Amino acid sequence: MTALAPDATAGAPATTGSRGLPAVMLRLHRPALVVWAVVTVLTSALLLWAHGPGQDAAHADWLRYCAGQVGCVWSDGIADYDRARTLAETVMAVLPLPVAAWAGAALTGRELESGTARLAWTQGVSPTRWLAAKLTLPAALLTAGSALLVGLHHLVAAAPPFPYDWTRHSQNLPGDGALALTGPLLGLAVGALAGLVLRRSLPAAAAAVAATQAVLVATGILRDRHPTLHPWPLRTLESGLHLTVTAAAVGVAFLLLRRRTV
Repeated sequence: MTALAPDATAGAPATTGSRGLPAVMLRLHRPALVVWAVVTVLTSALLLWAHGPGQDAAHADWLRYCAGQVGCVWSDGIADYDRARTLAETVMAVLPLPVAAWAGAALTGRELESGTARLAWTQGVSPTRWLAAKLTLPAALLTAGSALLVGLHHLVAAAPPFPYDWTRHSQNLPGDGALALTGPLLGLAVGALAGLVLRRSLPAAAAAVAATQAVLVATGILRDRHPTLHPWPLRTLESGLHLTVTAAAVGVAFLLLRRRTV
């Protein structure tokens, strides 16, 4: 029986396991939550700088070097603004991939591989409640952080330092739309499912990243087949496809877990 004794991070006592599950989830995944908080804060700082001092410097340089000119000098102020905004948008665009890797490796795969999931199920936590807690808390935190970044990016995009936003070379970055919200949720769902299917952390992380990237590429290809349409309907369609895949992955995950534990 000593092999089944819970340690400080494996779960809560049987009498309080169900009620203490959210606290256990926070403790188990504190490093990942800290990383997410740091990414959110740093990216927010980039966007705030671009919306404030960066925008002012870029606008001043545009008036000095570009207004009324045939050509335009790519000055330090304009270049710094563009680098900050592009970096923030790139971070927002690639977030689904590390989220998928974490979900596959740590959220479900590692706990099934080590046996701590079954231990939790013996502590008054049903498999369904265990998976629900695994998904609900990270989904809420991912959505909150992503919503903050989307709001800040909208401020930047709505007030470019130029008469038209000629520094934007791509319409595919999702920072100002629902894609920045649905992408991380897609990675979370696909990663959790990969962990349940493979039950090993490293293979699950690799499979989750590959599957999430495949969905992102596939929906991007579908979006790019009507380039003459306004980008907002296209992004809405792409977000809807992401949510469809997310819902399907979550549904399959619960069904698979139920069949394995009945």
